[in-house]
Amino acid sequence: MGSREKILIIDDSSVQADMLRMILESDYDITVAHTAGAGLHHAKVGNFSLVLLDVIMPGMDGFGLLCKLQEEVVTKHIPVILITSLRDAEYEERGLVLGAVDYITKPYQPPIVRARVNTHVKLYRYRSQLEHQSMVDPMTGLPNRRSYDLTCHGKWQEAIRFRQPISLCMFDIDRFKAYNDTFGHPAGDAVICSVAQMAATHLRRSTDFVARYGGEEFVAIVMGNSAKSAANQLKQICKAVENLHIPHAPKAGQWVTVSIGGVTVVPEMGDSYDTYLKIADTMLYDAKRFGRNQVVWSTTHMEELED
Repeated sequence: MGSREKILIIDDSSVQADMLRMILESDYDITVAHTAGAGLHHAKVGNFSLVLLDVIMPGMDGFGLLCKLQEEVVTKHIPVILITSLRDAEYEERGLVLGAVDYITKPYQPPIVRARVNTHVKLYRYRSQLEHQSMVDPMTGLPNRRSYDLTCHGKWQEAIRFRQPISLCMFDIDRFKAYNDTFGHPAGDAVICSVAQMAATHLRRSTDFVARYGGEEFVAIVMGNSAKSAANQLKQICKAVENLHIPHAPKAGQWVTVSIGGVTVVPEMGDSYDTYLKIADTMLYDAKRFGRNQVVWSTTHMEELED
């Protein structure tokens, strides 16, 4: 039962809402709200696949609520079907212009209601799957570069708002080209997946974020930890990759390893995320320069943390 799609009905009439519920409840998990305010609250927190919204309601009408739903980041993606007894093309047009996906008219014809609802729930599910796929690197299962681009600035703003430290880290596989040239691309892909798995295992709190940045390069964001604590977390990844004991190419080192660069900062309004990402990248360059298979970290004061 838990996996059924959830539908929100917003209608001030209990009688009309109950009729809709009876038509749909055998196939869907139904929630009913009788006011625009309650409807908006449910829509924000309820993870719905579809909203059925009555146009004529006291206080805020369906059009007003539709606009509100479209404005809110957490609800704007939910498809809305408007319910009306007004067979008036002008109302229909207005609703569609405001972003409704369809209309259902009273009195209800159950087969029509079920068919339309089913169509839009399926479309929503399909669109959600496509959206999810577009955010995941298919090879490693980590978030991809697009997902990272959409996430990083939000986390930066969060750190500013809560005045908490944020750590930006970049890491890549040491002498990866030599590995690829020696063992071939399928083996290289397997190594990238192994490193991705190690990173995901060590950065699994809900506030941690790690993504495949491109090729053999990864980027991670750690929220709330001190510079020392974040650097230690990344050192564990460094050690864990070495401990996989994946034989490297001749002259490239005994085992496959990673180098990691990072910076920890408590950002303030006006601080640039990209500036600090460049510092993390510079630390990564230093880790390579100092002999690879290590973590080089910078604090806010641009001091490199000593091991």
